[in-house]
Amino acid sequence: MSILIELQTTIEDMVQKGKGILAADESNPTMAKRLQPIGVESTFQSRGDWRNLLLGTPGLGDHISGIILFEETLSQTSNDGTLLPQVAEAQGIVPGIKVDKGTIPLVNSPGDLVTQGLDGLAERLKLYKEQGARFAKWREVYPVSQHNPKPLGVKVNAQVLARYAAICQSVGIVPIVEPEVLIDGDHTIVRCFEVIEKVQQAVYKALFRYHVSLEYTILKPSMVTPGKDNAHTASPEEVAENTIKVLRRTVPAAVPSINFLSGGQSDEEATANLNAMNRDYPGQPWEVSFSYGRALQHAALHAWHGQAKNREAAQASLLKRARLNGAARHGRYTPQMEE
Repeated sequence: MSILIELQTTIEDMVQKGKGILAADESNPTMAKRLQPIGVESTFQSRGDWRNLLLGTPGLGDHISGIILFEETLSQTSNDGTLLPQVAEAQGIVPGIKVDKGTIPLVNSPGDLVTQGLDGLAERLKLYKEQGARFAKWREVYPVSQHNPKPLGVKVNAQVLARYAAICQSVGIVPIVEPEVLIDGDHTIVRCFEVIEKVQQAVYKALFRYHVSLEYTILKPSMVTPGKDNAHTASPEEVAENTIKVLRRTVPAAVPSINFLSGGQSDEEATANLNAMNRDYPGQPWEVSFSYGRALQHAALHAWHGQAKNREAAQASLLKRARLNGAARHGRYTPQMEE
């Protein structure tokens, strides 16, 4: 199979009406933070049990078309010994892999960050592909302040995302491009809009320079919201208006799907905001979808509490949130559906 056919097949399998992506790519330190509040120690076994629960949820493939995994998940198995990427495929869910190595301060650009992991990426991707991964995800992080991100931070992060995407496509892996503008801080929704506009313009200029085929990419951006410490709480309608406006200004029509990160929003906020975009602004050139992590897993994790007897209740909770976000993909979600 040629690389272009591989990329096209993966995009077709991932970009489906009414479906989104489940982000289950938490690193071991992040997984420890997720498990600590429910009194579960983070071990290879406990992390595997949780991921096994997620992927084994009956009917999950009705609402989820792709799942982003952490590296160790590729070698973990279900209770019957099936590798977890194969469990995903059996549900019609495309397995993918987080490939970045985390952020460090960007030299000569105080307050800005840059993500590591480009060295040896092509070789790692080939191995992940052999283990079942068909797409990858790379996250660049943009703290927001009066002065950040600085022009150097915007330029360097865009270049890193473009290099990553080009490497992915060269080995037949679809890249998810994630420029996360952080919700941390007290910035206004206007300031968030300004930053996202600059960031996404730079990202697509860089992708063009590196000859990345946009038809075989997925964008995972932040929604336009005020900082979480800002006194103003934006309505779903306000978030939708600003987010669609900035997407129209910055994202080419060739991109098949935009799958938002939840980025610190509550489960209900993330669903309501996505719903408002699809309800009030239908007919966009790209699919408007989700790639949520905590906003899909949070309720299920607290229903589970690390106990096998709670497995079905946790899976029911996960399936409910996936179903509600699937409804939001069509603009059909209502708060009453939470009951």
